[in-house]
Amino acid sequence: MRLGVLDVGSNTVHLLVMDAHQGARPLPAYSHKVELRLAEHLDGDRLSAQGAEQLHGFVREAMRIAEDKGVEDLVAFATSAVRDAVNGEEVLNQIKDETRVDIQVLSGADEARLTFLAVRRWFGWSSGRLLVIDIGGGSLEIASGIDEQPDTAVSLPLGAGRLTRDWFTADPPPADEVRALRRHIRTEIGRTVGGVIRYGRPDHTVATSKTFRQLARIAGAAPSSEGPYTKRSLTHEAVTSWTGRLAEMSSAKRNSLPGVSVGRAPQLLAGALVADATMDLFDLPALELCPWALREGVILRRLDVLPSGSGVRL
Repeated sequence: MRLGVLDVGSNTVHLLVMDAHQGARPLPAYSHKVELRLAEHLDGDRLSAQGAEQLHGFVREAMRIAEDKGVEDLVAFATSAVRDAVNGEEVLNQIKDETRVDIQVLSGADEARLTFLAVRRWFGWSSGRLLVIDIGGGSLEIASGIDEQPDTAVSLPLGAGRLTRDWFTADPPPADEVRALRRHIRTEIGRTVGGVIRYGRPDHTVATSKTFRQLARIAGAAPSSEGPYTKRSLTHEAVTSWTGRLAEMSSAKRNSLPGVSVGRAPQLLAGALVADATMDLFDLPALELCPWALREGVILRRLDVLPSGSGVRL
């Protein structure tokens, strides 16, 4: 069965087409994404008319592509940028009226749970208790558990893009702004540690997201061209070292680092501060990177409920 998943994120909107069947590993067939940066289109707490129109246009384009690629069923979801907008539901209803695409807004806890499911399916039961960390554009998700559903799932407003916009006034930012953000991040994460580890220390610690992939790449991990089965890891020592170095670099300089894109370079420092704090406060010497994350979790959950469930029949 050819499934499509439409991911409306804070930085990127992404249509992923996968060949998937119950009991089988989903295989990517086609990918189309655009950096709309919806979070930057928040005018106060409202999604701007320009941001809404750009999202609407992408959904129209995605539906044409999905039809061309033979997609039978499409699931669409939105994360923190739309979740934070007071007019997010209104914008999504307008899109649904025209395109029939019902974009569901995921809660932060749902993001954490679905990402955890994807990581569990990738690594399997032999990993024991998993601790999964994901740094998005708008939020940080942390989940831990022994089964496919985590015992605890936490979402914090500590996304790399959000923090960059809210805390930094220059490129590179002044040292006092970096210190202030570092304190803020550690205070927010520190409040969650006890609630997560009370279920037990993890047997396997895992990271997902573009932020972690870029940090791992600049720290020496294999490039994406070597494929998803190449093992990639990131040590806390490397994160701490690179956080200090990134704080002294402009976005243009960060963009010259291996694996760092133009669009992501400005927010890499904030993401590194979050990664450093999380690994430190949870006492994690290293993290293994998982190539599956939220989108794959959404697909896996959709397969679990077929033929029932919600989706757009094309």
